[in-house]
Amino acid sequence: MSMKRRHWIVAAAATIAVAVVVWWALQTAPRTLEVAQVTRGPLVQRFEEEGRTELPRRWVLSAPIAGTLRRIDLLQGDAVKAGQVVATIEPLQGALLDPANRARLLAEEQAAQASMQAAQQRLTAAQADARLASRDVDRMRTLGASGVVSVATLDEAEARVARAQAAAAAALAEQRAAGQQRAALAALLQGQGRSGGQQIELRAPIDGVVLHRYQESAMPVQAAQPLLEFGDLGRLQVMVQALSQQAIALRPGSSARILRWGGEGALPARVTRIEPGGFTKVSALGVEEQRTQVWLEITAPRAQWAQLGDGYRVEVEFELARRPDVLQVPSSALFRDGRRWVVYRVEGGRARLTAVSPGMQGDGSTEILSGLRQGERVIAYPDDRLADGLRVRPLAASP
Repeated sequence: MSMKRRHWIVAAAATIAVAVVVWWALQTAPRTLEVAQVTRGPLVQRFEEEGRTELPRRWVLSAPIAGTLRRIDLLQGDAVKAGQVVATIEPLQGALLDPANRARLLAEEQAAQASMQAAQQRLTAAQADARLASRDVDRMRTLGASGVVSVATLDEAEARVARAQAAAAAALAEQRAAGQQRAALAALLQGQGRSGGQQIELRAPIDGVVLHRYQESAMPVQAAQPLLEFGDLGRLQVMVQALSQQAIALRPGSSARILRWGGEGALPARVTRIEPGGFTKVSALGVEEQRTQVWLEITAPRAQWAQLGDGYRVEVEFELARRPDVLQVPSSALFRDGRRWVVYRVEGGRARLTAVSPGMQGDGSTEILSGLRQGERVIAYPDDRLADGLRVRPLAASP
């Protein structure tokens, strides 16, 4: 073999050796990845949904008899007091003397009287329930101080008090409305036989605001024609169409917060009712979802959300569970390996595939029941290029 050929063979071998060394170095060079530390601390499980404000009840004031309506000066949003004159009607000549009309008015008066009596019974029962629930809460607070009663049990008892008080307020409003209607009908019946042109005064059934004016200018109206709609904004509720699998985790008394409602800060709220029936709704992505309606009451003082009106859009954050001290890692660190959950634990500069048992999820973190210890580090965002035993270099450590 000539010297020249031997020289080329040696040079080629050296080049191949260098390439192999470089390739091996590149293959075994540690990957720089973000890591997170296994920590202990509080963990809250919650979810958000869009909702809107709604009134539990509206009162529609209708014309009790055919006649000429005088102009209504009230505007939408104007406050009214129960019994305040809000409209006047001048009956048609002879309208009050019509036997059929008289029979109708008598029937309506009797129905209003029955409604008033039924509302009085509901009011009495609701007030009794509220007193009993208040006494239960007082006892539970005493027991709760010694740890005998859980916080969840106390919250549920306080929710019962709030519901009983709301039922009492609703019954009182219904009683007043029925009384106002009965009084108006009685006045009409007493005016029979008098000359036409007598003005009939229509009064507000509740303390509240005008929600809608069906008629504004002076004009002829027929019996039972709607004129005004009233509502009590102090009893405003929030309705959310929640996913059925999320609604299952809720119960009356569950805590929530009203977010992004237009005012400052979040408003505390409480779930009052979860409707048992669901319905199908198509999402913005075209996916069919099963949802149900969840109702909440705002527990903050009315002055704090006085500008919130009926039909306003809000966002609601529901709290499902809260644990004060759990072992946790970022949820992004976990992934499936067959039928088990695993993470890449950083040990000795290498990624070690480690099986774990996850628990509750919330706020971007997942509870770890077994498989890791506090202070250990895991790969925060593993990808498909990672493998067990691969060398890694931490980019940053999350506290």
